[in-house]
Amino acid sequence: MNHFFNHNINDMKKINLVAILIVLFAVKGLSQTNINTQPFIEVNASADTLVVPDEIYINIIISENDNKKLSVEQQESRMIAAFQAMHINVEKDLSTSDMISDFKNRFLRSKDVVKTKTYQLKVGDAMTAGKVFATLEDLGIANSSISKVDYSNMDLLKNLCRVKAIESAKNTAEMLVKPLNQKVGKAIQIIDANSTPIYNPQVRMYSMAKVAGAADETPNIDFEKIKVQVNENVKFILE
Repeated sequence: MNHFFNHNINDMKKINLVAILIVLFAVKGLSQTNINTQPFIEVNASADTLVVPDEIYINIIISENDNKKLSVEQQESRMIAAFQAMHINVEKDLSTSDMISDFKNRFLRSKDVVKTKTYQLKVGDAMTAGKVFATLEDLGIANSSISKVDYSNMDLLKNLCRVKAIESAKNTAEMLVKPLNQKVGKAIQIIDANSTPIYNPQVRMYSMAKVAGAADETPNIDFEKIKVQVNENVKFILE
């Protein structure tokens, strides 16, 4: 009798376990169905802006060939003194590679080694860059060029554009569903598709004296603005 009773209890436990599993699968299936059948709208939107670069990087190469009377070290001292007179923080904004006594340029016929030193100077605006080029020319340092430009608050600018793009996506979604008498609900997915700034390498340089008839020969440099563009893909629930 006890064996029969225990056998029935075990059977009931198995039945209850099966019933619980069936309920769990049913709930899981129902939740998946709800997700798959939830109406939504997917919108792509972009936002962009232009910004004047405030980080301008100038490559400078001092060579002993630039001035036969002065060593590279003497030319460097004169250049640094001139930059300091322009209120440029050389400790912060002027960097250099290792001394290239350095076998950088060889003349095959004479087998001479030309001593050179390479620098990178960062300035904050086009006017200062123009003054730097004029100063280098006065010092007889001819090998200098702009290597790149950037904007110091690029991440902040990208985030502002992201906000504008997402707001635009919501406005577009609301406009599209209005004829359907539906409402745009919460965003269920946001994909930051592309947020790469577009740098235009064009730099226009000309003499102020030639343009304005002024005595100042400092070249005026005009940089193309940096275009910052972001693209956002947003899915909204429809209510």
